[in-house]
Amino acid sequence: MNEKQSPPEWRVMGETVPGASHLRAGVPNQDAILQVRESGRGLPVVVSVSDGHGSDKCFRSDRGSRFAVKRAAQLVGEFLDESRGLADLAELEGRAKEYLPREFVRRWREAVEADLKARPFTEEELETVGKKDGPRAVKLLATNPLLAYGATSLTVAVAESFALYLQLGDGDILNVSDTGEVAKALPEDERLFANETTSLCTPDAEKNFRVRLQQFSDGPPALILLSTDGYVNSFSDSAGFLKVGSDLLEMLRADGFDPINASLKGWLEEATRSGSGDDCTLGLICRMDALSKADAEPGAEAFKTEEKPVASTEEPTAPTATAEAPPPVLQTADASTQSAGQSQTPRPGEQSA
Repeated sequence: MNEKQSPPEWRVMGETVPGASHLRAGVPNQDAILQVRESGRGLPVVVSVSDGHGSDKCFRSDRGSRFAVKRAAQLVGEFLDESRGLADLAELEGRAKEYLPREFVRRWREAVEADLKARPFTEEELETVGKKDGPRAVKLLATNPLLAYGATSLTVAVAESFALYLQLGDGDILNVSDTGEVAKALPEDERLFANETTSLCTPDAEKNFRVRLQQFSDGPPALILLSTDGYVNSFSDSAGFLKVGSDLLEMLRADGFDPINASLKGWLEEATRSGSGDDCTLGLICRMDALSKADAEPGAEAFKTEEKPVASTEEPTAPTATAEAPPPVLQTADASTQSAGQSQTPRPGEQSA
């Protein structure tokens, strides 16, 4: 008998940092990121990021984004666990498109409504909105209180033979192949331009999701990136942002996973200072066998992962092994849990030739 080939390992890193302009204005980080995996199992691994809207009438969007990542990650994990063993992936994609947007919006609204019941809008909050945005904004909040919590959502789940992508609003999900080719995982939404975006707070939110199931028939990606638009907009053009994918693969192969993980926060801080000024969030799902050689062959049909936190709360001074102590099933990253640190390495997307 031939020995069964050991499946490759998937690992996750991720950070979110407050925008440079938000720090100057005393505004909290309105982005959020979360990883969830089923306790005791390697796959699926699910990563979700969310970007709370920055307008004055969306004054609780930092809470809205945190509700979004928790509900999205848990829902997608539950959906895949309940669908375990379903061989027809086309049928699974159909189920995902029909069920996930509707159920996600329902759960997010339920969380927001519970928060509103516990913490009704204060006179001070509404007065501030009125002064900054005018009486019309106050009326809009009275009609649709969800507006105060408005946020976008991007979620990726990696299973044994496919990846599932779920997105509402701006931001980007990128796939990077073993040869360094970068492609967007989902089709563009032509409604997203300038500062316009679809959102969880709109009445028809469930109709605006983009959902895709990518089968690994030709091999899985080497890397999958999730980014809020604060990081995307820190580049002068889309080509610079897309180059992040190929640069990260090259840097991971040269330096290893842990040093890049340690540098990620510093890169995002520099990106917001020199670029958009907005909150910046980046999640990275990495197929570890793709880092072992530059000319990696397409991946196998089964995968496993170690249970890792999305982002460490301490800045390591050198590569460290962290497998001995498993993290909690749920791990969030936000500005309040990140430590200071600057990267000495060129940022991905801006390496010199």
